[in-house]
Amino acid sequence: MLFDLPLDELRTYRPDVAEPDDLDAFWARTLTEARGHDVAVRRTLVDTGLTAVDTYDLEFAGFGGDRVRAWLRLPAHREGPLPVVVQYVGYNGGRGHALELPVWPLAGFAHLMMDNRAQGAGWQQGATPDPAGGAGPEQPGFLTRGVLDPERYYYRRLVTDAVRAVDAVRTVPEVDPERVLVAGISQGGGLALAVAGLAEVRGAMVDVPFLCHVARAVTITDADPYGELVRYLRVHRDAEETVLRTLSYVDGAVHARRATAPALFSVALMDQTCPPSTVFAAYHAYAGPKDVVVYPWNEHEGGQVEQEGRKLRWARELLA
Repeated sequence: MLFDLPLDELRTYRPDVAEPDDLDAFWARTLTEARGHDVAVRRTLVDTGLTAVDTYDLEFAGFGGDRVRAWLRLPAHREGPLPVVVQYVGYNGGRGHALELPVWPLAGFAHLMMDNRAQGAGWQQGATPDPAGGAGPEQPGFLTRGVLDPERYYYRRLVTDAVRAVDAVRTVPEVDPERVLVAGISQGGGLALAVAGLAEVRGAMVDVPFLCHVARAVTITDADPYGELVRYLRVHRDAEETVLRTLSYVDGAVHARRATAPALFSVALMDQTCPPSTVFAAYHAYAGPKDVVVYPWNEHEGGQVEQEGRKLRWARELLA
């Protein structure tokens, strides 16, 4: 059902999403600390049996120097440095199986699929641990892991990993470091937004993003993962201000204000996992050139393969 604002109101919905005073200093310090570790890219060719795509098991140093896994896929027949899509994965998913092939390397792009630390046991497998762990009580899942302290919050580590994935892929000899695009769906879309605000990229493809205008999301949907926060606050009744402040450091509607690369968004109007008003909050806050594709009859699946085709055409036009 259509449960959120009407589309004509969504197109003008520009809430004042709070951000902490020290946001820029927080992330500058976090990324400086992470970059104090050599990115130390290592890759191993994987025998997938495919002839059109070369697949590598790639590792790099993420938050705290922790080793983060990814799949690097390159067209088998390639010439010159390639544009690259760095893709981030949805909630409780990982980089998947080596044979789960995205369209990008078949279209002539390099493709890096970053693993999510400690995730990858819900719907798509992962292989990266989270050595830092959490702090304090938490709901099952990741959204409340360390949520009482921005320094120890899970998404501080994951966002840092996502930025370091861009650093890492720029060292790959087959990749053109000036043509790096970031992309993701749901949690992956939220990560792509954060990276677009924290790093220099050529473009961002942001589908039905999670972690946007969180203060509104928890009041209008019962769906998980936002439901994890609701259940947490039902027990920790005096923690609302602290929790929302921590989340403001990773909110996509905040990071969008600092993103200047061209962006293609998508939103689904029946999406109760990432409500459309929260997506439009990030879209309207986005500082760079942008467009949004609206899927009126879809839920959190969004545009699926049709949106993949739109992104491919958009990326080719952007890089032409």
